[in-house]
Amino acid sequence: MLTVLVASSKGGCGKSTVATQLASHWSQQGKHTAIVDADRQGSSLRWAGLRPDNVPGVLGLPGGRKALSSLPPDTQRVLVDTPAGVTERELEPYLETADVLLVPVLPSSFDLAATLGFLEHLQGVARIKRGKLPVALVANRLKPWTHASQDAVEQLAAQAPFPVVAQLRDSQAYVLLTSLGKGIFDYASEQVRNHQQDWAPLLRWIKRQQ
Repeated sequence: MLTVLVASSKGGCGKSTVATQLASHWSQQGKHTAIVDADRQGSSLRWAGLRPDNVPGVLGLPGGRKALSSLPPDTQRVLVDTPAGVTERELEPYLETADVLLVPVLPSSFDLAATLGFLEHLQGVARIKRGKLPVALVANRLKPWTHASQDAVEQLAAQAPFPVVAQLRDSQAYVLLTSLGKGIFDYASEQVRNHQQDWAPLLRWIKRQQ
């Protein structure tokens, strides 16, 4: 079972987007997939409950230690969506069982500053210090054609202690599909192909950590 922890100290950075889109990808691959939603807003949990009958289901569970221990034995992929402003104590139930940790980051100076402080904190986590828990950054809601977005990614890559492994474009498609309980990987049309390609580097990175 592969467990992906999605965390950040900053609210609204796209943790639920990362969790739900990866869940849609793996469920479409035929993997038994679950989302453990530890965020009080419950966005990922609602998304899992909205999954229509014409796409593979994703099990949604409210977060906590009991959620991880109550997963069905045939579960192959687990996404853990953590609260905004999460503390080390809140992360503790998940840090020992996670296989990878993803940190979404928005391309603004405010978000970069807040995230860098969080990343410094992560460097002190025992499993991360020992190289047992790989950490990657996901630049989110980018406008790839603008200098501002590219400058933000370059700044993040230069200052962060962990690699930037994916750059996701800003798109209303995520908002629309989330409201339907779907993800971009639930479609095979040319319209979403570019969006799917944005995720390819992240999926390759996760696969290398297995």
